[in-house]
Amino acid sequence: MPKIMEIIEKETRGKSYHTYKYSYDSIGLPSIDYDDDPNKVMKWKDSGETAAPKKSIYLKPFADQLQEIGEPPLIKYFLDGSRHVFKVDDISYNKSIYPVVAGQIGVGCCKRENKRISPELFYRELVISLPKNANPDGHNDIAYFASKANKINESDELKKQGLKFSAILPYSTSKSGTDVKLDNLAVAAIQDYMIEAEKRMVAELVKNKRLGQDAYLLKDGSLEYKVMKTGREDLRTLQKIKHNYSWVIGVSKSFNPESCLDHTGKPNANYIADLPVYHRTPVACYENREFLGDVQFGVWYIRLRDKKHTQSPFDGVVKVEKIMMDEEIQNGIDSDVIDLISANIINERNPTCYGTDRRWANHLYPVFLTESYVKSNYISTEMFLHLF
Repeated sequence: MPKIMEIIEKETRGKSYHTYKYSYDSIGLPSIDYDDDPNKVMKWKDSGETAAPKKSIYLKPFADQLQEIGEPPLIKYFLDGSRHVFKVDDISYNKSIYPVVAGQIGVGCCKRENKRISPELFYRELVISLPKNANPDGHNDIAYFASKANKINESDELKKQGLKFSAILPYSTSKSGTDVKLDNLAVAAIQDYMIEAEKRMVAELVKNKRLGQDAYLLKDGSLEYKVMKTGREDLRTLQKIKHNYSWVIGVSKSFNPESCLDHTGKPNANYIADLPVYHRTPVACYENREFLGDVQFGVWYIRLRDKKHTQSPFDGVVKVEKIMMDEEIQNGIDSDVIDLISANIINERNPTCYGTDRRWANHLYPVFLTESYVKSNYISTEMFLHLF
């Protein structure tokens, strides 16, 4: 039975080099991977809430009160997207050599009901990223690469394993240069596809009327989705799907604290580092029209754990985002709603995944369970690479 690279080589008239296969996760250099845009700049002088407080707000009494009166948790759904990406070969077109990158994408949503977490939705997608040069005439990439994906899916081995590749994603080679690696462009194409899958899942939950004012969705990571140039037309910009996110909050375990400036324009990272436990910051209004389009966010930070129990000043702090709806752009998000969301997040701090995940201080347990559920549905690395 022909392997996938043999099919690609034949169908695209390239030359496969059968190079060493490996996971990008296994060779990455130590770095800080932020959930949000590391180049963003956010000023607290641009208030994003109705009360416009000047100092942090202590919310432990309110969080305890919610538990004492038996108030059901505001957050009912938890969503996480994940990917495993591999270098599977090198291939040449027109005397130039390009990496072939493939990946598994998992997007899952879990529901909490009667204090139990159970799976609600799951997407598993297998994708390949090829250079645009694999299309010899350069016309109608969508149809061309879709036809090649169909050829791959006709493979007897894929049918035997019950597997199917969702798409072949072309990556541009025109941006390549000393500062841009082709591998990174290929991985970025897969990352964009994963983000689109997250948007599709939120749209499906909204269509099925799962979300509402008493059933929020917590999305692991940032909601700062950049404008997409490819993918489904109805999902490319947040402006088009903004109202799907009325009852969605994004919670980031890692963020760039240097992006925060005080009202004078000076860096204010120590404000987050020194945030007392169970306090939230005021909500800042953030927008980046060039990167995110015509959408504004309310952004704030909550400290879930005391600094004396963590290893760094930012351990135990999470960043929270909510997309501002039409009326909120003018007036700000209702401060009572911000307090309610924040108090519910504080109540999610226990139990912890201490000893199981190094990010335990910033990890909310239902998110940890959802992430574990998604990763448990991957096919093994050995099986995946064997397909190529």
